[in-house]
Amino acid sequence: MICLSGIVKRFGDAPALKGVELSVAEGSVTALIGPSGSGKSTLLRCVNLLEVPQQGRVQVGDEAISFDDTPRPSREAIRRLRRQSGMVFQSFQLFPHQNVVQNVAESLVTVLDWTREEAEAHSLDLLKKVGMAHKAREWPANLSGGQQQRVAIARALAASPKVLLCDEPTSALDPELAAEVVDVLRRLAAEGTTMLMATHDLRLAATIAHQVVFLEDGEIRESGSAQHIFTQPKHPRTQAFVSTLRETVLEDWSI
Repeated sequence: MICLSGIVKRFGDAPALKGVELSVAEGSVTALIGPSGSGKSTLLRCVNLLEVPQQGRVQVGDEAISFDDTPRPSREAIRRLRRQSGMVFQSFQLFPHQNVVQNVAESLVTVLDWTREEAEAHSLDLLKKVGMAHKAREWPANLSGGQQQRVAIARALAASPKVLLCDEPTSALDPELAAEVVDVLRRLAAEGTTMLMATHDLRLAATIAHQVVFLEDGEIRESGSAQHIFTQPKHPRTQAFVSTLRETVLEDWSI
């Protein structure tokens, strides 16, 4: 579903990604983990071209763009690729002047030309999916952080994207509110939603992801199943990074 080949991203002279190769299978969940500044959020944002790589190839679903070719990709090609994914941000980014159902429906009306009635009916179904239908007419300011993030997930799913991208979906939340979001993501994973997430929340990665990728200094040091990465990592940096979670992961998995 996602195939990244030779992704190079620089900010000025500073390399953020150094020829990264990554594949995400349809219906699977992949978690990008690593220390701050490792490149995980940058890699995630390269998938929908919020960050545009200088080199490499990005494929999402049936849409692909190469940044090794000239001329550079057209705006239409970028737009088609972006439509393949929905994005969940760390800071929710809901529109404060719109209520919950309007936030979810907005892109359907303004981008896909749905009628307001069609868009809001579809949005209510998505809000039910994330347990927020009862807050459909509330303003974002009246919601907890966990509730706002669940609305943001519904909004990201509104246009039926092939991939859900999550950039630190729980890091702005306290543990109790984060648990609400983790529960929603777990249910989406069980339904076969393809997800790629960048996260500092190792428990989230350990309990939801099929594939875990450890990045450092813009390179993939190690990747494998969640059980492998959290119980039998081979690279010394991976071992050090996951060591603080090792005991709780083993206990959760009853290994």
